[in-house]
Amino acid sequence: MFDWWRERKREQILAQAFPEAPLAAIERNVAHYRRLDAAEQQRLRDLVQVFVAEKHWEGCGGLVLTEDMKFIIGAQACLLILDLPHRLYENVESIFVYPSAVLRPEETQGVFVRSRALVASGPIALLGEAHVRGPVVLAWDRVLCDGQRERDGHNLVYHEFAHKLDMLDGAPDGTPPLASWEQREEWHQVCERVFLDLRRRRERGEPTFIDGYGATNEAEFFAVITEQFFEQPRALRQAEPALYRVLSAFYRQDPAAR
Repeated sequence: MFDWWRERKREQILAQAFPEAPLAAIERNVAHYRRLDAAEQQRLRDLVQVFVAEKHWEGCGGLVLTEDMKFIIGAQACLLILDLPHRLYENVESIFVYPSAVLRPEETQGVFVRSRALVASGPIALLGEAHVRGPVVLAWDRVLCDGQRERDGHNLVYHEFAHKLDMLDGAPDGTPPLASWEQREEWHQVCERVFLDLRRRRERGEPTFIDGYGATNEAEFFAVITEQFFEQPRALRQAEPALYRVLSAFYRQDPAAR
């Protein structure tokens, strides 16, 4: 009954025309949208239209959250699930958006994943968080900058929503739900090899193509390689072809071909 009601509500949402101002905002501020073909853009618009309507949004820290902002965030989040058989981030109910980094007074333990802390000890300026059974928290200035500027390997929305994909089958462990035993085997073999190599290189102070933040733990590794998969696909494919292959199989996308 609930599934029927939800699908009925989604049909009603999609019966409405996609709003012009948010579409223009996406075209201006989500660089990857322009790389999609017409069919992909249509699928993404459908996902975003429902995503924005279904989630609870809240501007925090004095931020007045506009419809354009919601759609810009939604376009980046939904790109990850463009070709996934997924219930539109069913583990995300709320999205809290702050004007800029959130200052947390001290290190605390909790069921969330932190991303891109600006200082390593003492008070922590957080750009984003993804809670296991709670909201996604984002810093708007970073969201806007990352959406406009692709190919540098960093995108806060990709990072946090990759964590939420990882959490679909429990606590974040760097392995999202995979379709088959064979896919899981290849995933673990490839990702473990690349993750351990990244850690060794970081410990020796050697340069790495994969962002060193991914060496923090397996959950951060998955979020970081997701960023680079969509932001720097050709470079990732050249540097780590096996890793690119397993990510492409999971996301069912080939951004390097775009």
